[in-house]
Amino acid sequence: MTNLVSLLGGKAVTTSLAIAEGTANEHASVIKLVRTYQADLEEFGRVVFQIAPFETAGGTQQREVAMLNEQQSTLILTYMRNSDIVRKFKKALVRAFFDLMQQAALARFNIPATYPEAMRLAADLAEQKAHAEAQLAIAAPKAQALDRIANADGTMNPTVAAKTLQVQPKKLFDWLREKHWIYRRPGGSSNVAYQDKIQAGYLTHKITTVQRDDGSEKIIEQVLVTGKGLAKISQAMGVACG
Repeated sequence: MTNLVSLLGGKAVTTSLAIAEGTANEHASVIKLVRTYQADLEEFGRVVFQIAPFETAGGTQQREVAMLNEQQSTLILTYMRNSDIVRKFKKALVRAFFDLMQQAALARFNIPATYPEAMRLAADLAEQKAHAEAQLAIAAPKAQALDRIANADGTMNPTVAAKTLQVQPKKLFDWLREKHWIYRRPGGSSNVAYQDKIQAGYLTHKITTVQRDDGSEKIIEQVLVTGKGLAKISQAMGVACG
């Protein structure tokens, strides 16, 4: 099996290969996911890509491999369906990152010369492990809740989405415009979704045709938020879905 975590430039990283193998996904699918959400991932540092050889029936080929730090790999896993195998891999990856950092910490320390020094070192390591496990316990329910929302069927208008997020509608509309999710065409009164947010599955449009009093037809275009979009907004704004 591919090593889960290794050091790259002194920093602990995993690879798209390890994630693909650990979650039983095709590597091409994982790389596509990384490319799709690269902007999100790079909020936690630059994503490094390397070209690595691999053997096929037709000979040696080259493929792109992404190197992800702990925060980036945790985030990319939240964008996957939260199956049993993905949950199991999440826990294994968290432990692998902790174990590697523990080994790196030990390498920086001098070997304790006395029993009290050894006890202090053991206490420090135990505290670090307890902290890592506590962080995992906090993050897991949030990740599962976001996963349920992201995979839910149906859409809602931004006003209903604001109520679900427990924020004022104006605050949500302002955020959507500021972050380039929606805009208004010159001279128009309705909101329009940016194409990249539609392609990402965050927003969609509802087109309704109504008849005016004079018998002519008017087309009304309404922006709707998907379950995946609601989960993304909740995570980006740092608010809970209620």
